[in-house]
Amino acid sequence: MSDKRNGEKVLTHFNAEGRARMVDVSEKAETLRTAAAAAKVFVNAETFALIQEGRMKKGDVLGVAQVAGIMAAKKNSELIPMCHPLRITGVDIAFFPDASAYTIGIEATVRCVGETGVEMEALTAASVAALTIYDMCKAAQKDIEIGGIRLLTKTGGKSGDYRWEEK
Repeated sequence: MSDKRNGEKVLTHFNAEGRARMVDVSEKAETLRTAAAAAKVFVNAETFALIQEGRMKKGDVLGVAQVAGIMAAKKNSELIPMCHPLRITGVDIAFFPDASAYTIGIEATVRCVGETGVEMEALTAASVAALTIYDMCKAAQKDIEIGGIRLLTKTGGKSGDYRWEEK
């Protein structure tokens, strides 16, 4: 992120000594901020069936992944060094199983009213939900793949809205 000071571009995430710092957002207006992020978990046919039928030895894979994703959004500032602790007002995790590709799509949506956005919270929620699916299924399959982690949308704030567009 950068600002202009005296007509010169200044990087806001560095202090006068050039060291990383958490940006001061105390002067920013509180606005409604939303973000949605995605991830995808690739499994084989047998693992996919175990998830769908609720027969995984560790229990309800998607139920546990949902709770893990919500918890991750709330803990984001403890994991990512320059993220601010936020008063999150809502987190939702949705799963999109695709039986033809043996994938579980994940979409995490986070909302808050605050001075800074919730993109990192949404990305962390989607990532941890995917990692939890891996953990819940690793006894049945070791070569599970996680991919497609990306910001889908964001609203609010000075930089405006954003929507992912397929390339």
